[in-house]
Amino acid sequence: MVFKSLMLAAASLTLAGAPYEVAPGLFQPGQPDLGLKPAPGARTFTVFAPGEQTDRFSNGVVLIPFKGRLYVQWQSSAKDEDSADTWVAYSVSDDGETWSAPMELAPAGRDGVMRSSGGWWTDGETLIAYANVWPEGFQSGAGGYAEYRTSRDGRDWSEPKRVMGADGRPVEGVIEQDPHRIDGRVMTAFHLRPGMIAKPFFTDDPLGVSGWTQGKMESLQRDASAAAAAHEKRLSREIEPSLYRRADGCAVMVFRDEELSFRQLASESCDRGVTWTTPVLTNMPDARAKQSAGNLPDGSAYLVNAPNGDRPRMPLAVTVSHDGRRFDRSWMLRGGGDLQLLRHAGQYKRPGYHYPKSVVWNGHLYVGYAANKEDVQVTRVPLASIARQP
Repeated sequence: MVFKSLMLAAASLTLAGAPYEVAPGLFQPGQPDLGLKPAPGARTFTVFAPGEQTDRFSNGVVLIPFKGRLYVQWQSSAKDEDSADTWVAYSVSDDGETWSAPMELAPAGRDGVMRSSGGWWTDGETLIAYANVWPEGFQSGAGGYAEYRTSRDGRDWSEPKRVMGADGRPVEGVIEQDPHRIDGRVMTAFHLRPGMIAKPFFTDDPLGVSGWTQGKMESLQRDASAAAAAHEKRLSREIEPSLYRRADGCAVMVFRDEELSFRQLASESCDRGVTWTTPVLTNMPDARAKQSAGNLPDGSAYLVNAPNGDRPRMPLAVTVSHDGRRFDRSWMLRGGGDLQLLRHAGQYKRPGYHYPKSVVWNGHLYVGYAANKEDVQVTRVPLASIARQP
């Protein structure tokens, strides 16, 4: 009922100022998997599955191609989300199907410090692995900062260093796992401390480790009850964004909405990330998880998320627009009937496809996610299946 009422409201919503819209009727509330058809040719591969003697919690799955291989990073812990024993793992594949055993990318913290998945970047010659560091632990609400390691071969890694701003000082915030190159500039967001206040950033450093400059974006106001709760956590309404380039050249940043609208928020910048519009509510349904956005080789924009107007993070879908303004095609990547059982209990674990991130590689769109926050999995779909038809 929540989803149906939201979709009815969205259908009559005037999207004044919204950077994009979803075509009416694209998602069918009440129908299995929202009435979406499976993406043609989609296949799913397991990178890591928990066993009796392994960690049983995984999340924050992020992919990147580097020198002919595909890399995946995630955060791992024995049982619970964001616990003190969290560390950052990674695995490598030559074909996107068969994966190496997990290797350590960033160790578990000590004395209350926690590290979590921060994502990747590369200039083609050097691989950058980010990790987010929470000096007082994630649950404190105090926030954290980003560090990075470099590698020329994906095996040997440098010692960690702080991610630096254009002012020559470390950026005081955790990095979002989803940098994008748009108009020759690297763009992402940091969640600034104290707390987690999401703000867009850009840099002209091709390695993405220095020169970060905060773009100008006014945060949305919280309602009274949400503001009171947010004050305790110091959390902005818009969080965990991703990015794509619209056909008119503007960058669009897509956010999770912490105020339970179960729709995406979005902001746009038409000056290469220097200034951004105040985020507005779109009519794109979203189950309040991280999402992934980007562009296909033909320039089409895509959104990967669980387009459910309620809490269940399923189905997992890819939704496409030829110009980045009107999204009018969508396919199911994983559905409710395809989800394996949740096998191990843990804090904040529940059924669903959690925190997807995506890359284009070797003629496919690859989407990484944590099924039930325990299995690290990758679903790939041929680009020809979702590209705009001539």
